[in-house]
Amino acid sequence: MRYQSSIAVGAVLAGLATAELPQEHSHRKYLIAVKELLELNNPFNILDPVFGFLGNAAAAEGAGDVTNLDCLHQITADSAFTGAKQAGDIDGMASALIFRALERNTVEVGLRSVICNETAVNPEIDAISQHQDPAAENAAEENKAITLALAQQLALIGADPMLALESGTFPPGEIGDPTAAGNTCNDETDDIGCIFTLDLLVPDATPEEIEAAVAQVLGEGGNANADDLVESLIPICQSIGVDVGLGLEDEDEADLISIQPPGLEDEVVEVEDPTGTTGANIQTFTGNLGGPAPPVISSAADPARPFEVNGNTFQNAAAALSRSCAIQNNACFNAANSGQLAEGTAACSAQEDACLAAASLRKMRRNARSITYSPNGRFRFARAEPRLARRQALDFGSCSDPSILFAEGLDGRAEATFGPAGDFDHGSALNVDIITSFICGQLASRCGAPDAAVEACEDGAADASGLEGQAAADAFNAALGM
Repeated sequence: MRYQSSIAVGAVLAGLATAELPQEHSHRKYLIAVKELLELNNPFNILDPVFGFLGNAAAAEGAGDVTNLDCLHQITADSAFTGAKQAGDIDGMASALIFRALERNTVEVGLRSVICNETAVNPEIDAISQHQDPAAENAAEENKAITLALAQQLALIGADPMLALESGTFPPGEIGDPTAAGNTCNDETDDIGCIFTLDLLVPDATPEEIEAAVAQVLGEGGNANADDLVESLIPICQSIGVDVGLGLEDEDEADLISIQPPGLEDEVVEVEDPTGTTGANIQTFTGNLGGPAPPVISSAADPARPFEVNGNTFQNAAAALSRSCAIQNNACFNAANSGQLAEGTAACSAQEDACLAAASLRKMRRNARSITYSPNGRFRFARAEPRLARRQALDFGSCSDPSILFAEGLDGRAEATFGPAGDFDHGSALNVDIITSFICGQLASRCGAPDAAVEACEDGAADASGLEGQAAADAFNAALGM
């Protein structure tokens, strides 16, 4: 369903304004983004996302088919996230997550809004809740926790975790204020959001606290936390009839996630690649939605690039395993989009998460519409080639410079950190994986870069992961010919 006219929505809100604390348009850019996403997916016929910020009496006027008004805010965000996810829109998913974390109106300063008692369809949305009135008891601690949880979810989808700070609210108002206005603003003509343009937002956390929270889910060096992945995958996996479990193949190995049809067990087998070289298949994942993950052949035939997937060679196992999981995911998406896979694309994403987790890797989130692989394999140039030739060979879409730098003074920080050197907007980070993951995700979603550039970016991210300082930046930039 498309929306009723903005005049009709405005008339409804005008009639309710005296009953509500006026701040529902304070973060307006996220209202606009979510409204566009609801045009892609609006199963509850919600009139406008702004109603999710109002108290229940006012929200009822625009709730569509939502009957649990305590959950209108969450359901709006959940529907928008689904629409963005189906379109492979990382920025849209990020907007839906931030929308979910924004404060709902209440009728007096210090009064908390009711938390939804339903489980969201998307575990990313379910992991966070809305900010509370900053004058409420313990609101500072609670709102910080919400912001940090939001940062984690943003990082896991490949978005900038520092965007979580934009979900913050106003300075605390005075308890007992008869106007119930507190320290708010509400401007329907400011499409950025008056809380930003008037500099009224109070950050809930520091950049260092955001990075520490993200490290908890990405793990040291960028690896996903197995327990968190298992918990988030359980609902999807149960719905498609596969098991999720933690197990040890060897007492000296870390816990890995396995997602597989009952009765199948991981094993390493000897295989022969198309060139006739025999080696060990180190791909142990056995999920089979859309077909099996292609073998990752470990062979000593080429010591410089000892791992091979479908004829393409790699310097390290992590890059090869990541490619194997991505190829399987592409086949799964193709099967789902052609109607051959009843479980849908959500099951494909869950399977790729599990495939990567089985190798203690995390996902480089990409636009699902661009996950294709040419017969020629990955597109990457030898470092001995002239820099200009390498830069001309890779097309970065609407973006021009995806390189990163390692320097002191970024964002006013005394210590040396990583950050984008070119046209990518992201705060600096101590962990190179946070920056490279964001840039690779943006290349696919925002920049519209072709597969070759995205694959080169992912190779560079794998090369940089685990390195320190300038060496990490150099490894990433070299892969992109920068």
